[in-house]
Amino acid sequence: MKILVVGAGGREHAIVRALKRTWSGDGELEVLCAPGNPGIARDAVCFAAVADDDVDALVDLAREQSVDLVAVGPEAPLVAGLVDRLAQAGIPAFGPTMAAARLEGSKVFSKDVMEAAGVPTAGHSVLRSRDEALAALTDCRYPAVFKSDGLAAGKGVIICPDEAAAREAIEQYFTEQRFGRTDVIFEEFLDGKEVSLLAICDGERALPLMPARDFKRIFDGDRGPNTGGMGSFSPVPEVSEDQIAELSELVHKPIVDEMKRRGAPFHGVLYAGIMLTDDGPKVLEYNVRFGDPETQALLPRLRSALAELMLASTRTGGLEGSTLKASEEAAVTLTLASAGYPESSRKGDVISGLDAIPDGVEVTHAGTAFDAEGHVVTNGGRVLNVTALGVTVAAARAAAYAAAEPIMFDGRQLRTDIAAGV
Repeated sequence: MKILVVGAGGREHAIVRALKRTWSGDGELEVLCAPGNPGIARDAVCFAAVADDDVDALVDLAREQSVDLVAVGPEAPLVAGLVDRLAQAGIPAFGPTMAAARLEGSKVFSKDVMEAAGVPTAGHSVLRSRDEALAALTDCRYPAVFKSDGLAAGKGVIICPDEAAAREAIEQYFTEQRFGRTDVIFEEFLDGKEVSLLAICDGERALPLMPARDFKRIFDGDRGPNTGGMGSFSPVPEVSEDQIAELSELVHKPIVDEMKRRGAPFHGVLYAGIMLTDDGPKVLEYNVRFGDPETQALLPRLRSALAELMLASTRTGGLEGSTLKASEEAAVTLTLASAGYPESSRKGDVISGLDAIPDGVEVTHAGTAFDAEGHVVTNGGRVLNVTALGVTVAAARAAAYAAAEPIMFDGRQLRTDIAAGV
C-alpha cells in the first residue's frame, strides 16, 4: 500500500510514524509526504517542492505516484477542496469535502450547524463591522470572547478580561484586520476544564479516539497570547473510559447526522473542543482534522491500524463494526517553540541535542529545515514536539521533560507546566 500524507508539521510527522508503527496489512506500506520536513524525511519519501496548499500539484503528485490513499493533515487544503479534487481523480482521501470542511473554515457556519443539531455550545452573536462590535460592548459581561470567523492557525481567539481589552481586540479584528477581512463571533465565556475529543467518521458514524488536553497560551500558568498549542497530554482525568462513548454521542453524532442531512456527509476526523462546565459539556469549536499538538500525544497510544481506519472512513458506513484499541499508558507532549513566537518566529537557529533522544521517546519535527551546511535549524514558530509514554501522566511528563532538556537552540521557548499536577 502507498499513502501520501499532506503537510509539513509535527502532526503530520506523528501521522507518518503511526501509519508505519501500526501497519498490519499484507505486503509493505510505503509512506510519502508533501512537502514534509527534515524529521519526516527520515520516515517517509518527501516531495519538498510540493506545498501543502497547492491543490493542483498535490493532485498531480498523487496521480503520478499511483497512491492508494491521501491523508490530509492541515485544514487549509481541506477548506480549499483538496478532497473533492482527489475524488474527481478517483483517489481516496482521508478528510472532509470542501462543503463539510466549513465546520472549521467558518465559525459562523459551525455555530449554525451546532444549533440545528442541538449540540450544547456557548451563547453568541455575529459581529460584521467595527460599529456593531463597539455597540455590543454596551451590554457585555466579562471575560468576553471574540473569535475570527475564518481560519487563523489557532490564533484568532481573544479572551478579554475587561472593556479596555475588548476595545483593543475590536481594533485588531476590524481596523488592523490582523486575521484578514472577517466576521467575528462574540461569545460568552465558558468556565471549566477543557478537553479535546476526536472521532474518525465515515459519513454515518463516529468512532471516538482517546481524550486529550492541550495548552494554548505561550507562557506558564496559561498566560500570554494564544498559540497553535504548547503541549498536550492523554488521557484526561475528567473523562473516564466509560464516558468517552457518551460524550461522543453528544458532540460528534449529531453533527455527523446534520451534515448528512445537509447533503455534505462528514468523512475524516471531527475534532470537538469541549468545555466541561458546571452545566455540562459545551462545545467550544470544531476542527475537521487531527489536532496539533493533541495528535502527537494521541497517536503514540494508538494500537489499531491507522491506515485501515483511514481507508474505512473514506467509505460511507465503512467503520461499521470497527473498534479502536489504545494503550493504557499515558502520553505527554511538549512543544519547543522559536524565539518571538507566537507574534513572529525566528528562523535559522541551529538545533542541538537531537542525537541524544532516549529510547521510547518520540521527537516529531514541526518547523525545521536544513541550512547550507546540513544542520537542522528552526524554520517556524513551533519547532519540535517531544512525546513520552508512562504508566501515569506524571511518569510520562517526567520522561518528556528529561528528554527535552538537552535539545537546545537560541531563543528556545518551553512551558514548564504542561500536565503539571495531573
